[in-house]
Amino acid sequence: MTRRENVIRVLRRDNPQSVPFDFVLCPSHLEKFKSKTNTEDYQEYYGTPFRYVELEPTVAKRDFSSYYRNLPDKAGPLSWNPEWGIYSVRGPVAHFEEMLHPMEHLQTVDELSAYPFPDFNEPYRWKGMDEKIASLRQADLVAVAFMQMTIFEIAWYLRGMENLLLDIVEQREFAETLFDKIMNIRIGMAEKYARYGVDILMLGDDVSTQIGMMMSPDLWREILKPRLEKIIKAAKKENPSILLFYHGDGDLQPIIPDLIEIGIDILNPVQPECMDPVQIKKQYGDRLSFWGTVGTQTILPFGTPLEVEMKIKEMIETVGAGGGLVLSPTHVVEPDVPPENIEAFINAVRKYGKY
Repeated sequence: MTRRENVIRVLRRDNPQSVPFDFVLCPSHLEKFKSKTNTEDYQEYYGTPFRYVELEPTVAKRDFSSYYRNLPDKAGPLSWNPEWGIYSVRGPVAHFEEMLHPMEHLQTVDELSAYPFPDFNEPYRWKGMDEKIASLRQADLVAVAFMQMTIFEIAWYLRGMENLLLDIVEQREFAETLFDKIMNIRIGMAEKYARYGVDILMLGDDVSTQIGMMMSPDLWREILKPRLEKIIKAAKKENPSILLFYHGDGDLQPIIPDLIEIGIDILNPVQPECMDPVQIKKQYGDRLSFWGTVGTQTILPFGTPLEVEMKIKEMIETVGAGGGLVLSPTHVVEPDVPPENIEAFINAVRKYGKY
């Protein structure tokens, strides 16, 4: 069984050979890794099986500064996914940024409609995508398309959280127009990623906190579930075998059955600080696979290497039983995680993760 075949079997809960793992290093950890190994490709170094495919760079030249009032001197495009026109200011700690919102002062649907949304679906952005995916498969790697921050998060990044939540209550037409603008972009992208043959399409929106949902489950079902379902259906129509991944931090237990209903195959990150991964596996493990379960607020920064090892062993024996588990920290590996705990995590998966 090849590495890629094993991952697909894990996520389909179909007699895999081993438990895969994944993680993302924050900039400070990446610098330490580069200093130690003289390479920056930690995925290749540690043998993780997942690789992201990216679109060709945009040729569109857009100046979003007119959408901001009193733009701080040090403001610039958000360091990740800047094409939405979201600016930020470097925060005081590590890689963190303070986000600024270009639609904060918009008042009408016409103003919203005039906004220069990204050109992700232009044909030139997809040039060579089939070759990129074929190359990954030839290298026995899993092709992953990142489309998290699918609707709600991008909407509030653009509008501001408080404004968007007020819009949903007081200016529903404005909120729904914004959601639909984003949804239609995402539908086109989902169709193309599926058509070109990515293995996993990563969707997601943080709609919950660690003490519950940000909005009532019924409101989520009214305004976000149908739009997410359209994106999923668009992908599945093009390629029924594509695996749909949903990221949602916090405690989103009230909507897990809904996510399964509309076609989600993989739940991430199953945050152990507010959800019990073992119980979630018992409830939904026959219909859902899990990616995460390793707490970046608890065990990784504050456990000993031995405690990290024992937690990984526990997750493999419980959540990983019968397949259905990709072990991963529940977020980026942050600066307060000791390097020896990262090594303990990787070594424990290799030690205990054989079926």
